[in-house]
Amino acid sequence: MGTAARNVTVPIHFTETDMTTLDLRFHDTPVALPEPALPNCALRDALQMRRSTREFRPDALTAGQTAALLWAAAGVNRRPGGGRTAPTAHDNREIDVFAVTPQGAWLYDAAEHFLVPVAPGDLRACTGEQAFVAQAPLNLVYVADFDRAPDAAPQQREFLSAVAAGAMAQNALLVAASMKLGCVVRALIDRRRLAAALSLGLNQRILIAQTIGHPRAA
Repeated sequence: MGTAARNVTVPIHFTETDMTTLDLRFHDTPVALPEPALPNCALRDALQMRRSTREFRPDALTAGQTAALLWAAAGVNRRPGGGRTAPTAHDNREIDVFAVTPQGAWLYDAAEHFLVPVAPGDLRACTGEQAFVAQAPLNLVYVADFDRAPDAAPQQREFLSAVAAGAMAQNALLVAASMKLGCVVRALIDRRRLAAALSLGLNQRILIAQTIGHPRAA
C-alpha cells in the first residue's frame, strides 16, 4: 500500500449536517475533508496552552477539527510545488500520516486533502500500549516511507525522518491546544502489530503516534 499515491475517483464529501461530528462510515471511497479552518488563536497563547493529556472523553471530533489537525501536521500550504506545513530533509516528504478512528484507519492524502481508506474496524488499541489510546476519538500515526528518501544514508534516514515527524506532531499539537483539545505524542507502540494492521511495506517505519481528543474533566 505504501504511500498516498492511490487512484481516487469520486470522493465522499461532507454536507453541512455532517460537520458536527466526524462519524465516518468506512467505505472503499476516499473522503474529501472540508477546508481547514484554524481557530483565531495567537501563537503565544497556543504555546502557553500546550501540554500532554492522557485522559480523554470518547466524544467524536468534528470534521473541521480533524481536517485542521491533519492539515497542520502534513498539509499543503503553498502552491505550485505543493510545499508542506512541516519541513523534511531534502523536501523528501517521506512521512505519511494515518488517522485511526473508531470506524477504521485512513491515510491522509495531503495533495488532495482526502482521507484514503486503509482498514475497517476499530484499530485504536493497536496504535499504542496505554489504555487511553482506545478511548480517545483520534490517533494519528506517523510513518516514514524510506523509498521516498533515496539520498539519505541508511544510518541517517531514520533520524532525519524522526525529526520531520516531530515537527509535524508539534504542528498538530499546537492546533489541538488552540482548539482546547487534549493531545499527547507517544512512542510506546507495538510496531509489528500496528504495521500489520495498516498493511505497511518493508521500507516503511512507524515512528511515533499522537492521541487527540476532548480532555476528561479533572
